[in-house]
Amino acid sequence: MSTSVLFDAPGRRGRLRNHALTVVSLIAVAAVVYGVYRGFDAKGQWEGKIWEPFLQWETWEFYIIPGLIGTLRAAAVAAVLALAFGAIFGLARLSDHAWIRVPAGAVVEVFRAIPLLLLIFFIFYLAPVLMGGGDYAFMAVVVGLMLYNGSVLAEVVRAGVQAVPKGQSEAAYAVGMRKNQVMRLVLLPQAVTAMMPAIVSQLVVLLKDTALGYIIAYVDLLNTGFKILPARFFGSLIPAAIVIGIIYVALNMALSSLATWLEGRSRRSRKTAAKPVTPAVAGMGEGAA
Repeated sequence: MSTSVLFDAPGRRGRLRNHALTVVSLIAVAAVVYGVYRGFDAKGQWEGKIWEPFLQWETWEFYIIPGLIGTLRAAAVAAVLALAFGAIFGLARLSDHAWIRVPAGAVVEVFRAIPLLLLIFFIFYLAPVLMGGGDYAFMAVVVGLMLYNGSVLAEVVRAGVQAVPKGQSEAAYAVGMRKNQVMRLVLLPQAVTAMMPAIVSQLVVLLKDTALGYIIAYVDLLNTGFKILPARFFGSLIPAAIVIGIIYVALNMALSSLATWLEGRSRRSRKTAAKPVTPAVAGMGEGAA
């Protein structure tokens, strides 16, 4: 019989109590769901005429799909830039030279501390002053996402490299490798496997944060779902919220599934002594290193 160091396995009474609590919790959740259903029903939110626009191809062609493309375009560009930003500044924070390590750490800490919405606002209103008139909504969303999520990913990279046991690098130096060879051939291949869960978790956050473009009228899924669609089809706000929410859940589940597959494949194809990096560990300061 296996035991846990965190708690004792429940006995017969404990199991009965847990089952009873589970049943009570399910009943409570079902009551809440039913209450929400009755509330929507009283407001006529389940009427067929309100949901009918979402059964028409024109609604998807001219509203939802363009918004989805806008969301995916911003997320894809920001993800690539954030990964590059995180790799550069994460490795810079590991430099032996203080003139590289200290400024890189300052940049990472500053952009991690500034709220993402404030970054997007700042870039959106500063860009026309520096570059003249134009529509900078896409650039504001992408650059804001890159700076904030890239700073978090920089900590993930730093923690991932430090998660590799020192014996790995010491053995590489013993056989005559230089520092860049040790980093490129020994540490990074193992660190990538350890970093994968934290990286994908942050990319899921990045995908969801594209919805902040709604504030500056960037044409994304949230903008078309909560502003354009309800204005075009009066009374369809709740159905639009449900449909858009389902699409976001599907996107995030697909990204998480891809991450799980990549992590499993990476661990099967490469042996690593590094422990997996979690976002909580990656977010710790220098004292945790």
